[in-house]
Amino acid sequence: MIQSLLGLLSLGFATRFRVGGAYWKWRKETAFGVDESKWPSAADRRHAMLDYARWAWRMRKHVR
Repeated sequence: MIQSLLGLLSLGFATRFRVGGAYWKWRKETAFGVDESKWPSAADRRHAMLDYARWAWRMRKHVR
């Protein structure tokens, strides 16, 4: 869970916490598609978001 939060924090800083910005819009579309009626439940989306943040944090550590 800590890695997920650190990943979200680093992504937040990278995007200047513009959650409605172009990067986050693109992220949602590539992860879940354009049609919101076909998206998974909110709980499943939160779980996927934390998984992605954890992955992003781990990848950032590998680059260093």
